[in-house]
Amino acid sequence: MDFGTSYLSLSVQDIAASCAFYKKLGFEQLPGAGSVEQKWMVLKNGDHKIGLFQGMFPKNTMTYNPTNARAIHKKLMEEQVKIDMASGMDKTEGPCNFMVTDPDGNPILFDQH
Repeated sequence: MDFGTSYLSLSVQDIAASCAFYKKLGFEQLPGAGSVEQKWMVLKNGDHKIGLFQGMFPKNTMTYNPTNARAIHKKLMEEQVKIDMASGMDKTEGPCNFMVTDPDGNPILFDQH
């Protein structure tokens, strides 16, 4: 299973303040990857990415961007991994995502664009 790229999706209280803070750490907003107005964005510093999400996730979430989330979803279902939420899995192509939670309560999002 190829999970593709990964980043930490941070659940933030004030996206403008968080964006300003991470920019001071050298992160830059990725073009076309959200905005303060949309209340989500992805920032990059070298090979490292973080997502800032205001009001979208209840807690910090590990996010993967696989090229074939449907295959991963199918494999995890076969392994009897509980799927917490899924969208677009009933289609054969296009964007889709699903979320699982590890034994310690850490959410993991698989988000195919």
